[in-house]
Amino acid sequence: MLLFPSDMFRLLSEVSGNVTERIPTEEDFLLSFERTSSIRMKERTDAPRDRGCMVGVIFFILGLGTLLPWNFFMTASLYFQARLNTTEWSNGTVVVGKEYYFNNWMTLLSQLPLLLFTLLNSFLYQRISEGIRIAGSLVFILLLFIFTAVLVKVPMEKDGFFSITMATIWFINSFGAVLQGSLFGLVGLLPQRYSAIFMSGQGLAGTFAAIAMLIAIGSDADSETAALGYFITPCVGTLLTLFSYMLLPRLEFAQHYLNKSSKYEAETRDELLKESGTTENGKLNGHANGSAACSADEVETDPNSDATKHAFLSMEPDQDKEPPKASVMEVFKKIWVMAFCVTFVFTVTLSVFPAVTVDVRTSFPDTKWERFFISTCCFLIFNINDWLGRTITTWLRWPSKESRLFPMLVISRVIFIPLLMLCNVQSRSYLPVYFHHDAAFTAIMCLFSLSSGYFVCLSMSYAPQLVEPKDGETAGALMTFFLALGLSIGAAVSFPLRALV
Repeated sequence: MLLFPSDMFRLLSEVSGNVTERIPTEEDFLLSFERTSSIRMKERTDAPRDRGCMVGVIFFILGLGTLLPWNFFMTASLYFQARLNTTEWSNGTVVVGKEYYFNNWMTLLSQLPLLLFTLLNSFLYQRISEGIRIAGSLVFILLLFIFTAVLVKVPMEKDGFFSITMATIWFINSFGAVLQGSLFGLVGLLPQRYSAIFMSGQGLAGTFAAIAMLIAIGSDADSETAALGYFITPCVGTLLTLFSYMLLPRLEFAQHYLNKSSKYEAETRDELLKESGTTENGKLNGHANGSAACSADEVETDPNSDATKHAFLSMEPDQDKEPPKASVMEVFKKIWVMAFCVTFVFTVTLSVFPAVTVDVRTSFPDTKWERFFISTCCFLIFNINDWLGRTITTWLRWPSKESRLFPMLVISRVIFIPLLMLCNVQSRSYLPVYFHHDAAFTAIMCLFSLSSGYFVCLSMSYAPQLVEPKDGETAGALMTFFLALGLSIGAAVSFPLRALV
């Protein structure tokens, strides 16, 4: 409850009762309020600079590290298909091996733990320290990719390899969900532009994976060699991400924002106690010297009496104690519009990418371009424009977080679903083809991916601004859950949409 100086004066008067020793006046509280405000203003104006943009670079690497491992895991699908769906010869005839439906199971077992563990992270993040959640997740992700890289050179029976791979996918996405939720909460404590930098790093991870895919196709490397390179690369990237996170608390700019509440409390308390002690001594001495001829009815009271102590101590919780964090539901009521936006953006995006877009065929078949068409026009175009959309929010943030136009523009992205379904998707059973040429598909993909990255980044960066700074981490964790929810819904919707083409 917020008490104005006049209310605090009246409360102290009621508590002190018959205490005749001097009670703090309304003027005293106004003076204390001015001192507190000056300390807060000093805290803001004395904020250190991000020298060399080191904190920005670190959060870019952290964003890159959260999605770089999984993107490289996805690009190794040719390697997994080769190990699982090999053909066999029996009596001079070709016998097709067991069909494992690797891509379908990979999608299911990646989105399900991402959703479940993100929800768990939203409610239990206060019970486990931020350092353990982030560093621990990175260590386990690193170990899982080292394990997967080792398996490339280990011959195994197909059923066993499939089971181990699916278990790896489950656990790596579980730790990835905890990592993303924690980092979104952490970056929410810094100025808004660092959220955009973090999201920009995430967007660039897919671009690296797409370039690696093009290099593998162009080099004609065998699937085993390509897979080994894929899994060594994210190991190095994850290790770099871990070192970057360990460096973050050593930077003055990061210390200022990440430890802002505790630092502000300590400085405010010390300053007020010092000023209060000076004022108290001066006022009490003046009162003693100026009241030699006091009335006989006045009762002299010990300044250290219990009643006076109680009067002063009753105000300490409002001045020194940090307000408790809001509940998850209270935070959700403030950010539900942004939660809906990030869910809807990913639902639309994942419903057609890559389930529908990966089956688009070039209008120039039987050429060398056909080998590079999907890697370039589907994956590379999407990831570059998604990264550009995220990066644009560093300079342009329109519409504002209060604007009703923002959710309307997010909903309007649903138009991309029929547009992409009417491209040259093969094979198809029901819908006609309206956009045959590669240029039409490329243009639609550019707008589709650019709007996806832009609105996702805006939603994720706006949410922490709608709550108090002390609730920024809760808002970040909740937004990560709804991000995962959108991914899961989109992945589920992609199956019937592909069947409708």
